[in-house]
Amino acid sequence: MPELPEVETIARELRPHVEGRTILDAHVDWARIIARPEEDVERFCAGVRGRRITCVWRRAKFVVMDLDDGRHIVVHLRMSGRLVLSPNGLPQHLRVLFELSGNGQLFFYCQRKFGRVWLVDDLDGVLGELGPEPLSEAFTVERFQDMMAPRRGMIKPLLLNQRFLAGLGNIYVDESLFLAGLHPRRTVDTLSPQDVERLHGAIRHVLSHALVHHGTSFDGIFVRPQGEQGRQQEGLCVYGQVGEPCVRCGTPIERDVVGGRGTHFCPQCQGLGW
Repeated sequence: MPELPEVETIARELRPHVEGRTILDAHVDWARIIARPEEDVERFCAGVRGRRITCVWRRAKFVVMDLDDGRHIVVHLRMSGRLVLSPNGLPQHLRVLFELSGNGQLFFYCQRKFGRVWLVDDLDGVLGELGPEPLSEAFTVERFQDMMAPRRGMIKPLLLNQRFLAGLGNIYVDESLFLAGLHPRRTVDTLSPQDVERLHGAIRHVLSHALVHHGTSFDGIFVRPQGEQGRQQEGLCVYGQVGEPCVRCGTPIERDVVGGRGTHFCPQCQGLGW
């Protein structure tokens, strides 16, 4: 958390406020947040100072800000990171502050200190090993079938693997598997072509629906750049719904640990015998 819909929401909502603006200065409160140049605050701040932000976009769970000298600021929010334009209250957990032309400011908060910021010439060093984008036109059913063909492990850990498929996290994997009627412990080699096609459609539907609702603000972790929350938490079917009746069959939703991650599913609709 945040996952693809949340990060895409952040990128979309930052664009009108930061694209075309110049970074007048940067302030770093915690050196280890700077992944490249590695923990070098002075080089990072000097490198972005005076540079104009030409484009803001997303790749997987990363926010990318292109600069006018050809370099890129890359931000990974990880568990608790926030990119905020207008913070409320005291600046607790502020890690990086960008002073922008036109009296603008961009704040990067990260309570648990897992987030990271890169300043790079070549994006491949950060993003080069990521899998395909699940909402891209190139991510067809046929490509997904080819990707799945050599795999043998459980389906949930595979979908969480960012080198396999970019942008999915715990929330939307659970939701996608529910919509596809697949148990998270099913192994990939037991899936029929129809199962894979159904899962492909479920992934794209779940992510698209979450984007429309500006992502999931679960436990208040995710906020949009101007402080608003997303609304997808109101439409979750299994994630965080332990004990609640399944929206399809009424069976109580259960929780298990699969691949080291808390996992939510309906034991009736997502039986291992499918």
